[in-house]
Amino acid sequence: MNPSGSNELDRYLNAATRDNTRRSYRAAIEHFEVTWGGFLPATSDSVARYLVAFAGVLSINTLKLRLSALAQWHNSQGFPDPTKAPMVRKVFKGIRALHPAQEKQAEPLQLRQLEQVVARLDLEAAQAVADSDRPSLLRCRRDAALILLGFWRGFRSDELCRLDIEHVRAMPGSGISLYLPRSKSDRDNLGRTYQTPALKRLCPVQAYIEWVNCAALVRGPVFRGIDRWGNLAEEGLHANSVIPLLRQALERAGIAAEHYTSHSLRRGFATWAHQSGWDLKSLMSYVGWKDVKSALRYIDASPFADIIAPSDVSQISSINKNPL
Repeated sequence: MNPSGSNELDRYLNAATRDNTRRSYRAAIEHFEVTWGGFLPATSDSVARYLVAFAGVLSINTLKLRLSALAQWHNSQGFPDPTKAPMVRKVFKGIRALHPAQEKQAEPLQLRQLEQVVARLDLEAAQAVADSDRPSLLRCRRDAALILLGFWRGFRSDELCRLDIEHVRAMPGSGISLYLPRSKSDRDNLGRTYQTPALKRLCPVQAYIEWVNCAALVRGPVFRGIDRWGNLAEEGLHANSVIPLLRQALERAGIAAEHYTSHSLRRGFATWAHQSGWDLKSLMSYVGWKDVKSALRYIDASPFADIIAPSDVSQISSINKNPL
């Protein structure tokens, strides 16, 4: 094979794996080789001893990821996969029995809190206009749009950060259409268009339009970094920056933000929809979940105060039947 053909092959192989997964796999292999001192290709015995060494130290999910990374390395290099050996499976099963996973879930952002943080951002935006403080105004408009879109669309942080202006169509007072070429739930990278209607309160469409107009964005990433002088970055926000952005906005609104993450937006919407009478099938279709267990993990049984108009509830719940 010529070098150019090899480079093309590597490019397509890399494209088949999400960036986050690729980084996690590299870190896992490094942990096995460098931190623990294992050798590759590995034997089933060494993999079993590696699991025992970190049982109770690393979470079940982390150990599972390490096994996946080892399996992927061996398969890609043409070696037998030691993680499939009966002994390895039995050891992992024993670890799960003795060290059951205690899953930590983000606190769902409730509607009252959503209203509180958006009200605070609107107040800060008004003050920024009065003070001719463009950097602060930009940050307020960006944060409000990100939080409202993240909530009402149930987007993950990486999905928010990969939105491009060219793939968004917003119609004032009507709704917004957002196309994502790929996402975690889109395993075949077929792309999907998401839609959300305009609302009477806490409107994601209005927030998006205000942000894009304020920043004069015409192409490229929707959500970007903003420096102290109000200059916008060319690249989109990194997914890891969404948590501190959300927590800072919550804290300024007087909400203790320690237990909130970017998943709080997704969990908050799922819980609101559940309490508003959505059936599980409609919720899964709207958010994009393929697995029932995944959907149920996001639903919190605590009641929500009904601060959204009933007409807004019906608008959102019928979006799949009436595309924009």
